[in-house]
Amino acid sequence: MSDNSKTIEYYLDKPYWVIDILPKQVPAKGKGQYFAVEKHLLTSPHVERIYQKFADLLLNLNCYDNIVVSHPDDDEWTENPAPEVLEQMILERKPLNIVLTQAQAMISITGDDHYITVYNPDEESLNLLIALAYAEGLHVWKP
Repeated sequence: MSDNSKTIEYYLDKPYWVIDILPKQVPAKGKGQYFAVEKHLLTSPHVERIYQKFADLLLNLNCYDNIVVSHPDDDEWTENPAPEVLEQMILERKPLNIVLTQAQAMISITGDDHYITVYNPDEESLNLLIALAYAEGLHVWKP
């Protein structure tokens, strides 16, 4: 993973799914108050709970596949960071790119949203992500 921009660009062109607190995409002309609810959920303590769910999901996922992690402003990739280090990066809401090495999928966390994006998961890794997300009260859907 020496050239992270090439690696990241490769994944960004692939099909993707969203792991979200909502079960499906909110319609553009929805009748609810999506933006007000989103703004509320991205404040403490709600956002901490959401990001703890993301951390727990990714820690569990790391039991099944090796990962390499990079901050978008960093040229370094860290293979299988210590669980407490990975959890801290997620809870600090740092933007991260996480590549699942065997599944050849990438997870992107922006640090300021209530969802994460999964690029190029194969069927097996997608099914695992769905099960892990469900266990955390999260949902996986394709935009």
